[in-house]
Amino acid sequence: MPGETTQPQAADAFHGWPPPVLDPAGPFAGPVTVLSWVLFVGGLLILLLVLAALLLALAGRGRLRDALGRERVVWLGGLAFPVVVLSALLVYGLSLTSDLTEAPRGGEMRIRVSGEMWWWRVSYLDGAGREVLQEANELHIPVGRPVLLELESPDVIHSFWVPRLGGKLDMIPGRRNILRLQADAPGVYGGQCAEYCGGPHAFMGFQVVALPPERFEAWRAARGQVPAAVTEAAFGSGRAVFERAGCGACHTIRGTAANGLAGPDLTHVGARRGLGAGVLPNGRGPMKRWLRDNQELKPGNRMPAYDMLSDRDLDDVAAWLEALK
Repeated sequence: MPGETTQPQAADAFHGWPPPVLDPAGPFAGPVTVLSWVLFVGGLLILLLVLAALLLALAGRGRLRDALGRERVVWLGGLAFPVVVLSALLVYGLSLTSDLTEAPRGGEMRIRVSGEMWWWRVSYLDGAGREVLQEANELHIPVGRPVLLELESPDVIHSFWVPRLGGKLDMIPGRRNILRLQADAPGVYGGQCAEYCGGPHAFMGFQVVALPPERFEAWRAARGQVPAAVTEAAFGSGRAVFERAGCGACHTIRGTAANGLAGPDLTHVGARRGLGAGVLPNGRGPMKRWLRDNQELKPGNRMPAYDMLSDRDLDDVAAWLEALK
């Protein structure tokens, strides 16, 4: 697919020039980019004005220096000017970005994103707000269609930010905030938690995968099915290790007895682009390494390392999870 990359780390999207906040890829990122340029240019002009005043105060002629030191100039430059400029910027900024956080209008595609410690629970909703599909650390959206995100958190304050697709919005426990995104072209857009939330906050990335509408519908239909590998005999030993280790207490895999809600849904974990909210690319080797060394890779995350399992057991369960596509 055009624009896709082979590496899942969301942080990759934050490198290079222009910075993602100055390279909008959708209509809801455009106003943020315009506001950013206004602030950059305005800040530069004010800096130059202050430096000019400082230069005159230090090296100007006596009459100019006396004029700058008058009480009226101090009131105008130190109080009136900042109040007027900041008030104008506030009004302009709020009016420019007001449609990013408007209430639902009806008929929109809705996705509920919950910031967890330290990963992202992604729930696709029907028109009545009921969950029909759950994923983790990735949002798949159709190109050219606005998507309404319902942002929430069950634990601490997080912040959802995809610089090329929209603005940053906090996720506050006990509150549901609204944010709109839209991608104008297929591609993979990196995102990151933008509010320090403790522990491995820096390793709380995610990706938005924008697909052409027909490919998105095919993706959604496939995610509604139970993977064949769930019951295939070739992966029986891996499934047995998964069940014996108690992984189903935290994770759900449809078609099995695993129905835990504390961690990500793993029904289609093998089809995801990355592991650990952007820590590793997906695959059997990285999966094995994550199971054994996740506390080393992402210190403080809430999943215990399963280094007590034998190398054979780790191979088996990694092979089964990789096959869940």
